[in-house]
Amino acid sequence: MPVLTTDAESETGIPKSLSNEPPSETMEEIEHTCPQPRLTLTAPAPFADETSCLCQAPHEKLTIAQARLGTPVDRPVRVYADGIFDLFHSGHARALMQAKTLFPNSYLLVGVCSDDLTHKFKGFTVMNEAERYEALRHCRYVDEVIRDAPWTLTPEFLEKHKIDFVAHDDIPYSSAGSDDIYKHIKEAGMFVPTQRTEGISTSDIITRIVRDYDVYARRNLQRGYTAKELNVSFINEKKYRFQNQVDKMKEKVKNVEERSKEFVNRVEEKSHDLIQKWEEKSREFIGNFLELFGPDGAWKQMFQERSNRMLHALSPKQSPVRHPWKRQHLKSASFSS
Repeated sequence: MPVLTTDAESETGIPKSLSNEPPSETMEEIEHTCPQPRLTLTAPAPFADETSCLCQAPHEKLTIAQARLGTPVDRPVRVYADGIFDLFHSGHARALMQAKTLFPNSYLLVGVCSDDLTHKFKGFTVMNEAERYEALRHCRYVDEVIRDAPWTLTPEFLEKHKIDFVAHDDIPYSSAGSDDIYKHIKEAGMFVPTQRTEGISTSDIITRIVRDYDVYARRNLQRGYTAKELNVSFINEKKYRFQNQVDKMKEKVKNVEERSKEFVNRVEEKSHDLIQKWEEKSREFIGNFLELFGPDGAWKQMFQERSNRMLHALSPKQSPVRHPWKRQHLKSASFSS
């Protein structure tokens, strides 16, 4: 495979072309000992000064097409991404995910600028450099973290860390007197663009906090922070505490109203059940009444039977009726005697 020559450099000193000369036999015998991508996530990513790439084998310059085909096979493609990473959020993580998955076998190095550089060129940060370093170490896509990364990438820095490509969004980044601090990287063919995540950024998060400052100040006062820690004046402290008390009262009233509604709902449910049961009992009572006292009810039949018995008991028995021939026969018998 072709290797870099010392004269194949651009004006900025970054290698720009490949040499046609084959590597020497001595160089071919040297194997790559570059760190490999993390296979497990049981520990945070190491810092660069703890696991520097001391590989002595030549790192041939790759094209993007070659890297996407999985070349070289004996070492990972070393991709570099840098930034401030203040208030590390999903937009940062998605950018690093894109950088990590650019090629089949990538080793992602992430450079994090120090507080001094950031305050000088961009502004004050919420998190200090140590906190920002640690946030990056615990991102699953990161293989190595470079502390105190340079604001503008130099040939010496790229050579020291054996960087193949630099990943960043394609929007020109004007800073430190330059219209685009990645211009020389793009000209050298080492720049690979990533896409920004819309709707989320460190500036957006800070804007939300500033916009709702009173809400968060009251929240932290309620959680035990002092007015001095929050840089809140005496008058504002009293105002916030009073507002917290008012909110507590509102919450109590709301809870009472909710409990009252629940009680009314339970009473309504019970009333409905009682009314339903009363209707069922009423229908049952009416049915029984009609069964007893209706036109064909059992009570009428029983009343008629008893009435017949009473009439039969009160009426006298009739005398037996004799035939006339029997009376005449009795008379003639009496005369003859």
